[in-house]
Amino acid sequence: MNLAIGETTAEQIKMEMGSALPLMSELSIDVRGRDLTDGLPRTVKLTSLQVEEAMKESILKIIDIVKVTLEKTPPELSADIMEKGIVLAGGGALIKNFDKLLSMETGMPVYIAENPIECVVRGTEKTLEDLENLKSVLLNARKKDNLF
Repeated sequence: MNLAIGETTAEQIKMEMGSALPLMSELSIDVRGRDLTDGLPRTVKLTSLQVEEAMKESILKIIDIVKVTLEKTPPELSADIMEKGIVLAGGGALIKNFDKLLSMETGMPVYIAENPIECVVRGTEKTLEDLENLKSVLLNARKKDNLF
């Protein structure tokens, strides 16, 4: 396709057409950008199947990271997660069927936070408010994992 698009357009495509699993009916959208072969503006029709395929590798990496994290989680916490489930927050939580795919891959219930984008903002706010205490926690965790 060789079309350069901006971050805003990419985010819009992800939110409108991105899906972790095939959709019941295929969607399409006209996307404007710059043709990388000749540098001229161009409009192309993009399908939800193409978007799903483009996102597939990243989604699978996220799922692998979740699985590795769950493997390293202490048994008491794993039992709580198994019972209460995983809560998705952030923009990725809004990708259609991501919760279903993650649930299928982990065997755990997966929920989407009430306001997933707002959760990230509030979490960042809380982190910044308590940055000094969190620095020592992060440094200790890195030392423990031999990241230094």
